[in-house]
Amino acid sequence: MIKAKKSLGQNFLIDPNIIDKIVNLVGIEDKNILEIGPGTGNLTEKILKKKPNSFFVVEKDFDLTKLLKQKFDNKIKILNDDILKVEENDLSDEILTVYGNLPYNISTEILIKWILNMSEKKIWFNYLILMFQKEVADRIISEFNTKNYGRLTILANWRLKIKKICDIPSSCFSPKPKVESSLLLFEPKINFVKFTNPKNLEKITRIFFMHRRKMIKKPFLKMFNDDKNLALKLGLNLKLRPQNLDFGTYFNLTKEYESLRS
Repeated sequence: MIKAKKSLGQNFLIDPNIIDKIVNLVGIEDKNILEIGPGTGNLTEKILKKKPNSFFVVEKDFDLTKLLKQKFDNKIKILNDDILKVEENDLSDEILTVYGNLPYNISTEILIKWILNMSEKKIWFNYLILMFQKEVADRIISEFNTKNYGRLTILANWRLKIKKICDIPSSCFSPKPKVESSLLLFEPKINFVKFTNPKNLEKITRIFFMHRRKMIKKPFLKMFNDDKNLALKLGLNLKLRPQNLDFGTYFNLTKEYESLRS
């Protein structure tokens, strides 16, 4: 019997109804699958029944990789590694459908890494079907002018179409986490604002939201060399707070920031 390791943020999904809901979200017969953190393989087993073309799993826990090898033999390709260290664009030449019960302590970091590394030409996935701590999911799908709106919201909605599928009670996991989870479905956007370097959008949003309860005047003037004329050009009220600016405003700010450094 394998025990979940608290140090790795392990909570194994055990509810069969939720597992069925996840597996049936999109068609995966003859598709290429990547599962992040398969744990004891409860979801893995149901995915295999859908007869995918290929199936990769990334599992950091060596004990679990041994269990998965015993359970599924050569039906899946197991990579014993930390997903944060894996170069996702090199996993397969094929487009992947991705499933993940992400460790809560690194879920935001994983998503931001994937977004910032997305190519403008070939995107390595067609769907991301991911579980997050509900609080994080609420931030991802929030609207501007709300308390949950922030850097993660803007980055995620820049490149991804996002749909909330359902909330998942803690009783659906073993051991039970102290918080509820949410299941989100992501698809790559075809049309999006292009930047010279996407990390500039991350930088702008990180600096602006560093003091989310304060006016944007100070970070704006610092980043744009006290150029109040630019604020006028963008129709920007410097007395607003970071959560009062919509996606388009942050995209425009990033374009202006890049033009200053070109």
